[in-house]
Amino acid sequence: MATLMAFDTSYLYFRAFFGVPASFRSPDGHPVNAIRGTMDFISRLATQYGPDQLACAWDDDWRPQWRVDLVPSYKTHRVAEVTADGAVEEADDDLGWQVPHIRACLAAVGIPVIGAKHHEADDVLASLAARHDGRTLVVTGDRDLFQLVDDETSVVYVARGVAKHELVTPDLLRAKYDLVAGRYVDFAVLRGDPSDGLPGVKGIGEKSAATLVERYPTLEAMVEAAADPASAMTPSVRSKLLADVDYLARAREVVTVVRDLAIPTPTYTPVDQGRVDDLTKALSLGGSLRRLADHRLAAGQEPSAS
Repeated sequence: MATLMAFDTSYLYFRAFFGVPASFRSPDGHPVNAIRGTMDFISRLATQYGPDQLACAWDDDWRPQWRVDLVPSYKTHRVAEVTADGAVEEADDDLGWQVPHIRACLAAVGIPVIGAKHHEADDVLASLAARHDGRTLVVTGDRDLFQLVDDETSVVYVARGVAKHELVTPDLLRAKYDLVAGRYVDFAVLRGDPSDGLPGVKGIGEKSAATLVERYPTLEAMVEAAADPASAMTPSVRSKLLADVDYLARAREVVTVVRDLAIPTPTYTPVDQGRVDDLTKALSLGGSLRRLADHRLAAGQEPSAS
């Protein structure tokens, strides 16, 4: 069966923008670090793992209102506030200029870009994995997607960089986090996630969250034990859970990815060598885009006439 490698595209281009030197510039002076870095990341991982299919998930809505309605703090800190000297605005403009060119580069090498209205790339990745008949490799730096890990789906976790990535499988999840994927959502809800603006249960850290998930089969079972004076739960943990019961249900819905989006089946088009050459020259991309094109060609993709 075919292996699909699906990328959290915005995570990759944000990481490239902040991690690849801004000295890489187009002939007209625009920074192209996010473009070059994204193409390099995708080609390096595709070459390493040799998937049969590639797809790039897109954030059509990076902060869906329905998730904000459930937990108002969701990603609040990521809503940029322009500083007095315009520094944030300038950085956003530099990245914003590059994003359409990233899409143009992906189109040139025939990699499908898939988004969904009112949903994040995480939901698209989950839906792609759910419908794919075969192995799926989900490339992301977001731990919430550990909930997808099973015998058919692994997470290529790139939070520490592409070169230092981890391949998260059920065995690694158990060995490193003492968790099974089916309980990762409960663990994340209890622990919280500052990067997503999710506070977690006040006073419950990572170790306490893992212990609770190991001891109780569901969040509901934890709340029942907390409400039962005869249970073995400690008074300290009991009071912490009971103080945040409403949050638990709302946060679980926020953290749980949507696996049944009506997204299109990835459609692959031939590599357009002429377009690859034009973009490489116009954006001073060096060999980054050509390497990605070469990977697709080596996998049996014929170039289109240009």
